[in-house]
Amino acid sequence: MPEPAWPPAGCALVTGGSRGIGAAIAAGLAADGWPVAVNYNAGAQAAAEVVAAIEAAGGRAVAVQGDVADRAAVDPVFHYAESELGGPVLALVNNAGITRDNLTPSLSDGEWEAVIDTNLTGAFRFTRRALKGMMRARVGRIVNIASVTGLRANPGQANYGAAKAGLIQFTRTAAVEVARRGVTVNAVAPGFIVTDMTQELIGPDLLAAIPAKRAGTAAEVAACVRFLVSQQASYVTGAVLAVDGGLGA
Repeated sequence: MPEPAWPPAGCALVTGGSRGIGAAIAAGLAADGWPVAVNYNAGAQAAAEVVAAIEAAGGRAVAVQGDVADRAAVDPVFHYAESELGGPVLALVNNAGITRDNLTPSLSDGEWEAVIDTNLTGAFRFTRRALKGMMRARVGRIVNIASVTGLRANPGQANYGAAKAGLIQFTRTAAVEVARRGVTVNAVAPGFIVTDMTQELIGPDLLAAIPAKRAGTAAEVAACVRFLVSQQASYVTGAVLAVDGGLGA
C-alpha cells in the first residue's frame, strides 16, 4: 500500500518563530515542504526576515502577529494562517516562551503569572484550537518545546520549571487522548542552546556541568522537531525528547 503524500494538505504554525529556536524550526519545516506561519509577538522585523529567508530558499511562509498569552489572539492567528496558506494547521509547534527569573522567596505574582500564562496556558490554548482541525482531518503533529528545567531543578526558575514540567505532563495526557485520531503530541526538552537570548549566560562553569562540554544549537533542536513532525514519526506520541548534551541524564 503506497504511503500517503507528506506533508498533508495543510500548514504548519510555529509560535515564537521570529528568532532563535523558533526561527530554525520554521525554516526546517519549510524545507520539508510545509507552508509555515511564523508567529511573533513584538518582533515584526525579525519575523519578516525569517519569512524572506524561507521564500528565498523556495519555501512558502507568512508572518502572523499574536501574543500567545492573550486568549483573544488564538482564533485570529489561526484564521490568518489558514486563510493565507490555504489549509488547516496540521503541524503546530508551541515554541513561544519567556523567562522572569527570581528566587522563590522573591518571586512576584506578576513574574509567576507571566511565565505560566505564556509558556503553559498559551500552549494549551493553541493546542486545543489546533486539535479541532487535526481531528477532523485525522492527521496532525503537535510538538511542545519544553526544557531540561522541566525535568531537573534550576535555582531561580521555579516559575519556568513549573511551566515546563506542566507542559510535559500536558503533552503526555493530550497524546493519549487523541492518538486514535492520527494525531501525535510530543515534547522536545532543550538544554542550554546558543541563541541571542542565552549567549551571555553560557560560560565556562556552565559548560563544565554539561556532559557533552558544549552548548547546543538551534539547528540541533530543529532537527528533532522535524523528525517528530515527519511521517516517519507517526508511531511516536507522548514522548519527551531531551536535546541537552546529557545534562538531564
